[in-house]
Amino acid sequence: MESCVRSAWIMSLIVFLTVGASVSVAQDRESAGNGKATVHWPQFRGAFASGVARGAVPTKWDATTGENIKWKTAIPGLGHSSPIIWGDKIFVTTAISGMKDPELKVGLYGNIAPVEDDTNHSYRVYCLDKASGKILWDKEAFNGVPKVKRHTKATHANCTPATDGKHVVAFFGSEGLYCYTMDGELLWKKDFGVLDSGYYKVPEAQWEFSASPVIYRDKVIVQCDVQKNSFVAALSINDGRELWRVSRDEVPTWGTPTIYEGKGRAQVILNGYHHIGGYDLNTGESIWKMTGTGDIPTPTPIVGDELFYFTTGHGGGNPIYAVRSNATGDVSLGEKETSNGYVQWSNQRTGNYMQTPLLYGDKLFTCRDNGIQACYDAKTGKKIFKQRLGSGRTGFTASPVAADGKVFWSSEEGDVYVVPVGTKKGVLSVNPMGEVLMSTPAISEGQLFFRGAKNVVCVGG
Repeated sequence: MESCVRSAWIMSLIVFLTVGASVSVAQDRESAGNGKATVHWPQFRGAFASGVARGAVPTKWDATTGENIKWKTAIPGLGHSSPIIWGDKIFVTTAISGMKDPELKVGLYGNIAPVEDDTNHSYRVYCLDKASGKILWDKEAFNGVPKVKRHTKATHANCTPATDGKHVVAFFGSEGLYCYTMDGELLWKKDFGVLDSGYYKVPEAQWEFSASPVIYRDKVIVQCDVQKNSFVAALSINDGRELWRVSRDEVPTWGTPTIYEGKGRAQVILNGYHHIGGYDLNTGESIWKMTGTGDIPTPTPIVGDELFYFTTGHGGGNPIYAVRSNATGDVSLGEKETSNGYVQWSNQRTGNYMQTPLLYGDKLFTCRDNGIQACYDAKTGKKIFKQRLGSGRTGFTASPVAADGKVFWSSEEGDVYVVPVGTKKGVLSVNPMGEVLMSTPAISEGQLFFRGAKNVVCVGG
């Protein structure tokens, strides 16, 4: 039972929501060295889920007093999906319960029971004006009783949408995948049936779905690791037609796929327990795989300098793996191995549970759900420093983002810690938002965009 109680913390993962990198990816890479501030933030954690933006950003604000707050827009319902941005438009999703005050409980606690709410929910997609926060349009994707229950720390709108500047894709798990134009016209929808991502050891403890879609060129990639019949699939962005689907021998996971386009062939990179690995982007063919030791994989993989980084933090281990991009076949580590021909380094004791790690230059940043932040040499895995953010009594679920030599960590209670990138620990500022923060922020043109429990907030001018 102890492992079941501890596993309740997994539900703070539902922010991920998870990690589309398409036209935006090409544009961001093309302009990476021209000094311009990042404009597009097209999926969970931006292009390739990197979480890193160009340009200066605010380091001091207070949403409770209005200091350095440009605008604040209320969004009804509950949603842990992160905001995404294309040009002058912001997109978020939400699910509006029929209950007057639906339960949402954050913090470090141990309760795996789902919320009992069998009322009709309205699943919606919102588009906001980036300059003013004005709601430009909102569309109802689905209305009905949720097919899968949620945890008290989760919502029914956990998956972050994705865009390529022409399409907006929103995923609501068992309630379907929906593709809209930038002006809110529904182009197509896809029903995958019931997608139950509860704790695999206690199936009745339903926790909802959270893996976000990504867009790459003409494809939408979805990772559906669930209680039964897990799979990864590619769909046509134009009409929703299934291009390929590959079964996965995998327990429920909550991370988002990441796209790799480097020296080798393009790959879809997935976190997992039984199957961490890479798949050919065009065919779905398995290129490489390895087994892990963390049995509730939550963080999204990240890519940098021809290395793939994976981490989990529950069950038999708390691993971090750095896998070379030329990996082929089964690259699993032996019983006492920490590296091999394809795994450059690993650490079985320091991995994340909730947040997707952040790669900034030659440093890898992680944070435990109790606020213990660590910095590693990304090439060797050597720990550079660690420090505590907060009191140790608050949870940290939202993934970090970075810009201008600073990393931003959001606590569940609503404080944002700004940490300098360097070789020594330190905190530049702590900024109150005045509401629960479970979603990962976005960065665009020198501004920070937070999605709290009640509002979307623009920080900075």
